[in-house]
Amino acid sequence: MLGVQQWAEVRRLVLVEGRSQREVARLTGLARDTVARAVARDTPPRYTRAPAGTKLDSFKDWICEQLREDPTIPSQRLREMAFDLGYQGGKTIFDDFVREVRPRFLVRRTFQRTIYRPGVLAQCDLWEPRQPISVGHGQTRRGWVVTCELCWSRVIAGALIFSKEAPDILWGVGRCLERFGVLPEKLVWDRESAIAGGGYPTDEFAAFCGQVGVGWVILDRGDAQAKGALERSHRFMRSNFLPGRVFANPVDFQLQLDGWSDRVNGRVHRTTRAVPTERLIQERERMRPLPARLPDVDRRFVTRVAQQPYLRIDRNDYSIDPRFVGRRVEVRVSQAEVIAAVLDTGELACRHRRSFAGGLTFTDPAHQTELERQRARRRQRHEVEVEIRPLSRYDQLIPA
Repeated sequence: MLGVQQWAEVRRLVLVEGRSQREVARLTGLARDTVARAVARDTPPRYTRAPAGTKLDSFKDWICEQLREDPTIPSQRLREMAFDLGYQGGKTIFDDFVREVRPRFLVRRTFQRTIYRPGVLAQCDLWEPRQPISVGHGQTRRGWVVTCELCWSRVIAGALIFSKEAPDILWGVGRCLERFGVLPEKLVWDRESAIAGGGYPTDEFAAFCGQVGVGWVILDRGDAQAKGALERSHRFMRSNFLPGRVFANPVDFQLQLDGWSDRVNGRVHRTTRAVPTERLIQERERMRPLPARLPDVDRRFVTRVAQQPYLRIDRNDYSIDPRFVGRRVEVRVSQAEVIAAVLDTGELACRHRRSFAGGLTFTDPAHQTELERQRARRRQRHEVEVEIRPLSRYDQLIPA
């Protein structure tokens, strides 16, 4: 058979140098018919051999039938069934064939390219750091970060929280919106239980959106791809923000996260090939400003001050002014403080800095002083004066 190099040389001599086929045959030692066929052939010669049969051939139709009935059946299970029917071939050739033909029977979901308009959507989600956060007193605690990303400009912000309850999540959303300084038209959320666990917004989330003046988009169950922009940012946070960092406390974590977000928002984004902060300037022209005050999402409840004047908040006890024992107070728990006010008079019953550590007791020195004063007053009230007689009077009564 004529090789590729000989075929190319023959065609060069004839077509390029203009030699005759007789002369080329004499120069190369090839037969004239071989030279003629080489000149007439436009494609290089290729040796083809009829494919030899394999031990899998008799099972290919059977494999397709099994995949037609159950497209998700594992290749290992198919191979075990084939061995029971007499298959004696190898694992690799079997698995390669299954991998090749399985897509013919699977109904796969397709996606279209999403094009975002400025100021319309902001994707929101929760991201959990790999390691617990130090909260002081030698303790660590599991935390989450409420993340928001404007879909068009790709500006991202985050807020650290320590529970997945609605007040904490909504506080995180409000903090992210403050970082943006503007309002998108809609917030995109998956079915987070505190936001839209049943596929429709909870009362807390709907009230927050109504007060701020934004809409919402609740994604279908298991449809994480619909907020792929934020999911990619989460992967970047795991690989770029966390490694090599140590956090002294929640405040330090938040400060480092804010600094990292500012630095990332000032870089060229991989997808848009533009700087997010520069795109945000253009996007703000189509977005509404923040309201003068964001909604109050602090926890509030009313309780009666017990005889032991302490409040149990998030596994910690906070003291209350003992003067208000037995009276009802309204308690307000924010991310930074625990405040209680007497309902009927509005007097301040307590103000404590909130701690995210657990199992602790916080006593205001003024409250402790009042407790000791009340205790001393009770002791004085129950004390009985006892006359103390001199010993000389007993000596007079008892003869020597």
